[in-house]
Amino acid sequence: MLTRLLRERILVLDGAMGTMIQQCRFSERDFRGHLHDHPHDLAGDNDVLSLTRPQTVREMHDAYFAAGADIVETNTFSATRIAQADYGLAAQSGAINLAAAKIAREAADAWTARTPDRPRFVAGALGPTNRTASISPDVNDPAARNVAFDELVAAYREAADALIDGGVDVLLVETVFDTLNAKAALYAIDDAFDRRGARLPIIVSGTITDASGRTLSGQTPEAFWYSVRHVRPLAVGLNCALGAALMRPYIAELARVADTFVSCYPNAGLPNPMSDTGYDETPAETARMLGEFARSGFVNIVGGCCGTTPAHIRAIAEAVAGVAPRRLGGEVERRVA
Repeated sequence: MLTRLLRERILVLDGAMGTMIQQCRFSERDFRGHLHDHPHDLAGDNDVLSLTRPQTVREMHDAYFAAGADIVETNTFSATRIAQADYGLAAQSGAINLAAAKIAREAADAWTARTPDRPRFVAGALGPTNRTASISPDVNDPAARNVAFDELVAAYREAADALIDGGVDVLLVETVFDTLNAKAALYAIDDAFDRRGARLPIIVSGTITDASGRTLSGQTPEAFWYSVRHVRPLAVGLNCALGAALMRPYIAELARVADTFVSCYPNAGLPNPMSDTGYDETPAETARMLGEFARSGFVNIVGGCCGTTPAHIRAIAEAVAGVAPRRLGGEVERRVA
């Protein structure tokens, strides 16, 4: 169904979960919930809220669906056991991913029942982890690594299995700053699919970290695409790090070379500590630029990353409404069907 809808119109992804959570100004007690005896501080662990404050997470999904999102991401950006180890919750990774997927699934199903002519979807978010397989953490030892490829595969496999069990429609490997990490995630996902004998669509979204036009591990958008093309993703795109204005040449390059659908969900401009959201772009400014991307034929999926809110998503949805999606060639259309 997603493939058919992507041919018909531009779909809207949700905005930043982290921005919404920061606005709640939760205390350590809020993050802990029933985990009051846990020996580590949990403040800042947004993903654990799927266990300790599930209703809050559900309300955030509902807010994005109400704003016009077709797809919401699970609250699992840092839910791998590698990232959760910082909070002493590595053993809870599977439970966090499963709970988050179920919360988002319930929200999507409720909104689909409300508007059956406009189905809503869940993307299982797999973030980059807080370790990199390609880059040394020690400037004095270029060969040093703080994570192994097999460790990443095991962590991503656990998360992917739980997300699939929770009922997601698509798996989203996002904010890719190191393509080797992404390859570990994609390998783990493929293994999960093979063991189940069934597959879900995959979206892969990279991050151009600065004006060099490259990921942190040194790839241009074109090189990034050719590194992940083998998994035949439903969509490939860019998110985070940059606002839409700075992202434009890189999403244009990706749209030029990719033989699949293209996604784009930038930050709300650059960081601004004086702003309520921590970023400087208003909903109207972000929507204006993404509307221009749509009219230029760059995108099939749009949304928001850091600093974006339901107000941004509402404005983006309005800006792309009625604009034709980026077209694929006939042979490619058959390949992604």
